[in-house]
Amino acid sequence: MPTMVLTGVHLSLAGNVLNEHTKKCEVAVEVEEKDVTTYISNGWKLVIGGLKSGNLGLEFLNDFAATKLDSIMWPLLGTVVPFEVRPTQAAVSTSNPKYTGDVLVKEWQPISGSVGDEASVGVSYPTSGAVIRATA
Repeated sequence: MPTMVLTGVHLSLAGNVLNEHTKKCEVAVEVEEKDVTTYISNGWKLVIGGLKSGNLGLEFLNDFAATKLDSIMWPLLGTVVPFEVRPTQAAVSTSNPKYTGDVLVKEWQPISGSVGDEASVGVSYPTSGAVIRATA
């Protein structure tokens, strides 16, 4: 069985490649569960899929230098921006699909941590519209 260790995920947010700051990246999609059980269901619950939604979870190592992470993310707060995620930084292929869509940048924590901690930022952005998987 093929396995993979994530060592070089590609992340682009609003056209900014943020690989050098990204410590963790998660693309999650789900479908609402809709109960359509009726009295003739023979005692079993019946469900169908409803609306789809997604989420982009990220953990960054922050950088406050000019043109670095904090200066990129701050103006994006409250906007819907495009994203692209790939398992590796190699070209898109059947073994390195890209996931694209738009996310709402709904939060930013420029400073978070205790004495001696790295300056990390954990965020979770909901998708707005479809998440697309492509291999070419």
